[in-house]
Amino acid sequence: MALLAAMLAPCTAMAEPGMIYLVRHGEKAAEGKDPALTPQGRQRAQNIATLLHRAGIQAIFSTATMRTLDTAQPLATQLGLPVQRYDAATPQALVDKVKAFNAPVLVVGHSNTLPELVRLFGGAPGAEIGDEEYDRLYQLVGGADGKVTTVLLTSLPKTP
Repeated sequence: MALLAAMLAPCTAMAEPGMIYLVRHGEKAAEGKDPALTPQGRQRAQNIATLLHRAGIQAIFSTATMRTLDTAQPLATQLGLPVQRYDAATPQALVDKVKAFNAPVLVVGHSNTLPELVRLFGGAPGAEIGDEEYDRLYQLVGGADGKVTTVLLTSLPKTP
């Protein structure tokens, strides 16, 4: 029995809180109400998919805009997952849904919504996200003690 418990302990530790990755959509075209991604934005979406494809992502969430959906889609296609839509106007509903997963997830949002989402998940968003900043990738790591560690990564290509 002790051997079985020792063998299962690493699995339990891995299942403890899931990682949450949050990114802003890739670079967008300048015109239109719901602009598409630029070629650089599409490349960024591919790079995010390459970076996260082995992270154990179990769910992908995006707002309903074309630019966020197109940023989420390369990873969703690689993993065979649907992109679940959320309403940016009700961030707590998304937080509750994500926390119920208890597995790694990706959330794609906007420069004006990501800092609040990071806070609601218990992380530290740092400085506001500038209009021309697209490379910030938050990794929120939950600890067994309930504290969240915020790791700020960079998605390529780096924003100048």
